[in-house]
Amino acid sequence: MGANAEFQIPVIEFGTGSPDLVRGTEGWNQLCKRVREALETYGCFQVVYRSISQKLRDDTFGLLKELVEEVPLENKQRNVNPEPYHGFIGPCTDESLYEGYGIVGASNYEGVKNFAQLMWPDGHPRFCETVHTIVNQMKELTRTIWLMIIDGYGLGEKLESVVSNYDMLLRMMKYKAPPTGVYEKAFHSHTDKPVSTIICDDLVSGLEIELDDGQWVKLSSTPGSFFFVVGDPLMAWSNGRIKAVNHRVMMSGNKDRFSMACFSVPAEGTMITTPRELVDEQHPQLFKDFDFKEFILFAFSEKANHIESTKQIHAFASLSPPVSN
Repeated sequence: MGANAEFQIPVIEFGTGSPDLVRGTEGWNQLCKRVREALETYGCFQVVYRSISQKLRDDTFGLLKELVEEVPLENKQRNVNPEPYHGFIGPCTDESLYEGYGIVGASNYEGVKNFAQLMWPDGHPRFCETVHTIVNQMKELTRTIWLMIIDGYGLGEKLESVVSNYDMLLRMMKYKAPPTGVYEKAFHSHTDKPVSTIICDDLVSGLEIELDDGQWVKLSSTPGSFFFVVGDPLMAWSNGRIKAVNHRVMMSGNKDRFSMACFSVPAEGTMITTPRELVDEQHPQLFKDFDFKEFILFAFSEKANHIESTKQIHAFASLSPPVSN
């Protein structure tokens, strides 16, 4: 069943050089309130963030298209990783509209370089510089939003209560246009398993989210914008106050969609712990403290294959006893 017409989630502008981005100011506090409300209602929002230049975005998408269209398949297939969705998936066909690449440790130059050396004989230094630059700017945007979440809940200096040590997994993706007139699934519905995600696309629509009433709606991006998406661990950290949004990619029309997703992946050994300030009589603790890596291993295990993506975090870490039939 198709999604309704394009839907507008909250659009929040982080103005370049704006005093509103100075922590503690009235403008900052208002932004924190808007971010909190958006994430509690939808589990995502669109952030207009022109500190990442349009030229850098255009250059990166040009390189992504070069990767997809010019690199031989045998080179792409070198992008392997035992972790789910950390390596190459594809190529696009009429049966599968999705093609994706994983760059682990993408905020470190060596991580990008290791990937590029698999794809190109000369390691493509321009690809490395460009991708390394945009990933680090997306990582800085992620940190800013995390600070807003922290301050939105009055947690002061407790940034480390979200994640103190993390890196970025970058997935660079193509979604092929389906046969004419067809509305077709390009990527299945799911909630994200890393802490949070920044999505940057080429303005070709396809991303859809599920609302509380079960209705699917298509999101429309605007120039200079990104989507911030809550993952299961961040939802658990917030004691269920913010939601992890169920989302998918559905394609129609005659244009391919290119996008990049920057996933925040905590260092091994990181525990996801709900701050005590977010637990009270009205909000009893919903989730036990848990090891992030153990959750990831569970979420992609055979046992979890039969559990809906939206319910995996509950199956793994919920403190509530199971409901009997």
